[in-house]
Amino acid sequence: MILVTGGTGLVGAHLLLQLAAGKKAVRALYRSEASKAKTKLLFEHYNKSILFEKIVWAKGDITDIPALEEAFANVTHVYHCAAYISFDPSDEELLRKVNIEGTANIVNCALAFGVRKLCHVSSIAALGDPKENEPTITEKTEWNPEMRHSDYAITKHGAEMEVWRGGQEGLEVVVVNPGLIFGYGFWTQGTGRMFKAVCKGQYFYTKGSCGVVAVEDVVGIMQLLMRADVTGERYTLVAGQLSYREILFAIADGLGKKRPTIYASRALTSVAWRLDWLLAKIAQRKRLMTHAMAKASHNHENYDNSKIIAVLDYKFTEVKQYIKQLASTASSSKHL
Repeated sequence: MILVTGGTGLVGAHLLLQLAAGKKAVRALYRSEASKAKTKLLFEHYNKSILFEKIVWAKGDITDIPALEEAFANVTHVYHCAAYISFDPSDEELLRKVNIEGTANIVNCALAFGVRKLCHVSSIAALGDPKENEPTITEKTEWNPEMRHSDYAITKHGAEMEVWRGGQEGLEVVVVNPGLIFGYGFWTQGTGRMFKAVCKGQYFYTKGSCGVVAVEDVVGIMQLLMRADVTGERYTLVAGQLSYREILFAIADGLGKKRPTIYASRALTSVAWRLDWLLAKIAQRKRLMTHAMAKASHNHENYDNSKIIAVLDYKFTEVKQYIKQLASTASSSKHL
């Protein structure tokens, strides 16, 4: 049996969509009926409702060890997609509990129940910090603990350390480090929020860039790696680099909306995140923009995907056109 954690998120749900079409039994963790309903909507969108019924759903949380012990019964392969994503400093404790402690629980259960192989979904945020003479970030780029990192990046790095520990204790492991992931559904979280913002009339853009990838590529590669005779390796999953301006423009074009017209300089975003901090304090709400987010919106980091291409001879989806088509589909289905 295959176990999927995070099956009610973008990556996990799309992974379930593909795994459910296979012959092996699939079990997925979920925390609430509302979260499971989001995954069901994805299956319905692709006219795969019958496949949704094949999934064995186990209520639980990766921080709940008794529930995990029940979920791991008869499991041979694990796709660990669950994670908490936040760049709000106030979420540091929760990030550590879910991303590090939760991953440690998954690894410990995998070892205890004799799981054959574990695929862990990490992030390019957990890759290393390039030195001045290093033009691109690769899987071998060293993590520099003296550099400033977001709490999210620190906890994803910590989660990887737990996975490598499992590997040292005899568990077969592979780690994927996706860039910014785009895919259908889940419009209120992750990259889906960009589509929502543009639909409502996003005015601002920045010129920073990031590695991007389609969710179908991420889940497809994960399955190929689980079947391949590889272990103890990590792979950067990016189709290429896109600026945030290019991303927002592609979304606007796909939605038939006006493109953002105002360039948000470093000075402007510096003021914006401080103002948001103040308003969040007054209104007792979650942060919409943080220092880490403002800084990242102007960064230009290049990622090398040659390792995964060499191992699998893989051809990535061209993401700019993919994003435009994604926006068009979302608009026509009236989900935004």
